[in-house]
Amino acid sequence: MQRWQVGAAGALALAGLAHAGPDTAASAADDDAYAWLEQIDAPRALDWVRAHNAATSARFMASRDFESSRKRLLEVFDSQVRIPYVERMGDHLYNFWAEGTGAGVWRRTTLEEYRKPFPEWTTLINLTRLSRASGAHWVWRGAQCLKPEYRRCLVSLSPGGRDAVEIREFDVAQKAFVDDGFVLPLAKSTVNWIDQDHVYVATDFGPGSLTDAGYPRIVKQWRRGTPLESAITVFQAGRADLAVSASHDATAGFERDLVAVAKDFFHGELYLRHDGRLVRIDVPSDARFDVHREWLLVEPRSPWTAGATTWPAGSLLAMRFDAFLAGSRDFVPLFRPDPHAALSSWSWTRNHLLLETLVDVQSRLEVLTPGEGGWQRAPMAATPEHSAVRVVDTDPDRGDEYWLSVAGFLTPSALQRGEIGAGQAEPLKHQPDFFGAAWYDVSQHFATSTDGTRVPYFQIAPRGMQADGRNRTLLYGYGGFGVSQRPSYNASLGRAWLQRGGVYVVANIRGGGEYGPAWHDAALRAGRPRAYEDFAAVARDLVRRGVTSPAHLGAEGTSNGGLLVGNMLTAYPDLFGAIACEFPLLDMRRYPHIAAGASWLAEYGDPDGADWDYLQRVSPYANLRAQTRYPPVLFVTSTRDDRVGPAHARKMAARMEGLGLKDVWLYENVEGGHGAGASDRDEAKMQALVYEFLWTKLQ
Repeated sequence: MQRWQVGAAGALALAGLAHAGPDTAASAADDDAYAWLEQIDAPRALDWVRAHNAATSARFMASRDFESSRKRLLEVFDSQVRIPYVERMGDHLYNFWAEGTGAGVWRRTTLEEYRKPFPEWTTLINLTRLSRASGAHWVWRGAQCLKPEYRRCLVSLSPGGRDAVEIREFDVAQKAFVDDGFVLPLAKSTVNWIDQDHVYVATDFGPGSLTDAGYPRIVKQWRRGTPLESAITVFQAGRADLAVSASHDATAGFERDLVAVAKDFFHGELYLRHDGRLVRIDVPSDARFDVHREWLLVEPRSPWTAGATTWPAGSLLAMRFDAFLAGSRDFVPLFRPDPHAALSSWSWTRNHLLLETLVDVQSRLEVLTPGEGGWQRAPMAATPEHSAVRVVDTDPDRGDEYWLSVAGFLTPSALQRGEIGAGQAEPLKHQPDFFGAAWYDVSQHFATSTDGTRVPYFQIAPRGMQADGRNRTLLYGYGGFGVSQRPSYNASLGRAWLQRGGVYVVANIRGGGEYGPAWHDAALRAGRPRAYEDFAAVARDLVRRGVTSPAHLGAEGTSNGGLLVGNMLTAYPDLFGAIACEFPLLDMRRYPHIAAGASWLAEYGDPDGADWDYLQRVSPYANLRAQTRYPPVLFVTSTRDDRVGPAHARKMAARMEGLGLKDVWLYENVEGGHGAGASDRDEAKMQALVYEFLWTKLQ
């Protein structure tokens, strides 16, 4: 199966070198007294980080409660009863099993073995030994194997957990890296097999080969045994584009080569490569699209007139690919959105399409089957209330097998396998209950935002909770890039927050994808304040309902969610008693010139032009004021985060301190990528730190 999507999911899969951006930002940096903290590995900056790490550690990591949480979280991360999620490749199921050091083993087994409580696995790569032998801390980033034998694989390894990876060719049968095989040095590359002797590669080919966002803008066809410099250029995107990639679909009878150009995070172009020529596939630039065997699927993000019909944003449309190329626009609608329902995702098996939708953030799963009489549809097994179902794998080359993960806030993840038309799915693995879910209740509520919009949120609270306004409550949100916050089982949250008596709330604010493209677009660019108004409305509703009070209410967000809670800090300080701001964007004047920030111009806007007029109103770094009462805040980041970068958190903490503000804390992990530590031990420590900070400050 080949899926070609442009949008949040597609763009996040792209890779490239972190890029400092053009020199046009020099004047803004010159006016910034803390710009020196953008020099990630400069001795002065690292000394500053070490001093803040020491102060934060002494204050929050020395207590018995912290150590207890850290150990209990590490038990979860290192548990041998975790579900070993697998990927089907041919006759085997592949899994990477992480160990507490951040390394682990890449291994495989058969379905017959996997059904057993304790399967027998064959180890292919022992990353722990590889790291020890090389002196580098390698973190697993996946493997792409050549169909149909799945013997040769392109393995991606990250030093310390960053986005950039080193790629090496591996022979599964020999359990060894291939001498003189395909190898790419550290970069955010994309590589796809054509056949055993050829690959498509987009990487850093040298000066001028990256976009302004720092991603590859050139894709080439590379032949085994030849230097990379001799690879044949297939497509060259512009410097202002985001990235480019190419791939070969080897499905018998449907062989085709496609080139995808991401113009920005939400717009792109798709080309069919045939006889050395590129033919543009005329789908909307803002659509997600999918080519599978004889079918083309299109999900437009904005209303699209195709032929005589105008399709609404968020629809899913299907027609035969060859007919589309011949000029037909006679689409069949497979999904139409409504005010309560949105398309979440889809997955192909050999003969069927699995459609995941959300109805007021509740999961629905259907099976759609094309036939002579049109598309037939049937519901799959019902999803438990306040839970989410996710298709984790299919095998469209071989048959109609599917793998499902079902989980809820209080329902531990369960893995099922089935074959369409063969009865009920087979339960295979089930995660244990790590925190006594029976002692808690989940409920869904709706707050009213400033403009009257109904904003859903989920609440997880101790059974019999008293609505006396005194409950320590943690409000989490994201609100960006069309990413939906669906129910999920979080064992570490349960152990470190719920078991201590806390309440947890997930806000489904605008900017996400819970209600389709319109829900995202409402908070896009100049509309960004809508997300913040929604989050504040949920906070006020929790107080109105007596769940908590501002002194007992904390906010947590990561990445774009860090920008969200950064705005809670500066624009709504009276609503919160403490804020945990993790791996955040905060300086919206400089963000395109920090790490991979230029990738997100389509989401936020360009501060180097007229967009600064509205961006300055949502830039926490620009809106700090002396002699203002801000709630206690903890900034968490990573030195090796090459996506958002640690500069935002560093500079925000430094500027707050420079203004004489108190109760400002920062912890920067020396390894780990964006949003995660490089090992389970790091992750347990960082999560325990966040929960200890919030619990302490929300008394």
